[in-house]
Amino acid sequence: RHADRSAERLRQAWSAAAPTASPTGAASTAAPPPYDAGGGIGFLHVPALGAGYQVLVKVGADENTLADGVAGVYTAPYPSAMPWDAQGNFALAAHRDGHGAKFHDLDRLKPGDPLVVETRDRWYVYRVDATLPETSKYDTGVIAPVPTGSPYAEPGRYITLTTCTPVYTSLYRMAVWGSLVREEPMDPGRTPPAELR
Repeated sequence: RHADRSAERLRQAWSAAAPTASPTGAASTAAPPPYDAGGGIGFLHVPALGAGYQVLVKVGADENTLADGVAGVYTAPYPSAMPWDAQGNFALAAHRDGHGAKFHDLDRLKPGDPLVVETRDRWYVYRVDATLPETSKYDTGVIAPVPTGSPYAEPGRYITLTTCTPVYTSLYRMAVWGSLVREEPMDPGRTPPAELR
C-alpha cells in the first residue's frame, strides 16, 4: 500500500509538470529533469511478469528503501548509471518474498524479453540478454558498470535486476542482464511503447 501511494504521488507530480509539445507536435527534448530520489525516479515494466506489471523505482537498495515494496537503485559499491546516462549499468534490487515481492518471478525472464523503464519524460526499452540463476550474495561484480559474468565485454547502456534465490531464502542472489534497445520521448498522452501494448 505504501508503494502504491508513493507511485500515485509520483504520477500526480508528473501530471503537474507534463511534457509540452513543440509547435511541430513533437515532445520536448529538454535534458532530463532533476528527480526527487525519495519520491521515485520512475517505473519498471516487465511484460513477461504479467499484463500491467510495474514497480516503482527509488534510489537506494538498503533495507529501509526495499521494505517499501519498490525496486531500489544500487548506490554502492558501484553507483548505478541512470537510464538517461550515456553509458553505465542501471542496477536494481527488489525483494523476492515479503515487502511486495516485486521480483518474486524474476526467474521466469529469458533472453529476448523486454524490460521497459518509464520516467517523467522518456521510455527506455531494454532487452534481456542473459540471466545468472545463482551466485554468492557477496558477488558485487554482477552490478558493475560492465557486469562480471554477463555477455558484455565493453561499456554500454545496461540494466541489471537482482533478487534473492532460492525462493523463500536469502542464501544466494540471481541476476538478469539487459541492454538498451531504444528510447522514446514521452508524448503528452504517455502512449506506451509497443512492448507494453
